[in-house]
Amino acid sequence: MTTRKKYTREFKQDAVRLVTEQGYNQSEAARNLGINRGMLGRWVKELEEDESEAFRGNGKQTSEQALLRQLREENRRLKMERDILKNLPRAASVPHL
Repeated sequence: MTTRKKYTREFKQDAVRLVTEQGYNQSEAARNLGINRGMLGRWVKELEEDESEAFRGNGKQTSEQALLRQLREENRRLKMERDILKNLPRAASVPHL
């Protein structure tokens, strides 16, 4: 089994610049760099969509992904609290006078 190659952020940015700034087509640039054309296409798309979030690396979430994870965790906790309160006996929820 072969291990996946890891490319640095700088390598990816330089590869994308070959296409976007120097006029190479994706196939030609990919062939010259020894990478798959589809991978170079993904890099171009990722950089065009959001340059600040492009090529974050393994396990690094975007701010939107982190917020979504936080909201899901909060939603899970609130549902659990609701279920606990829902299952309380009615007598316990009415104050005694």
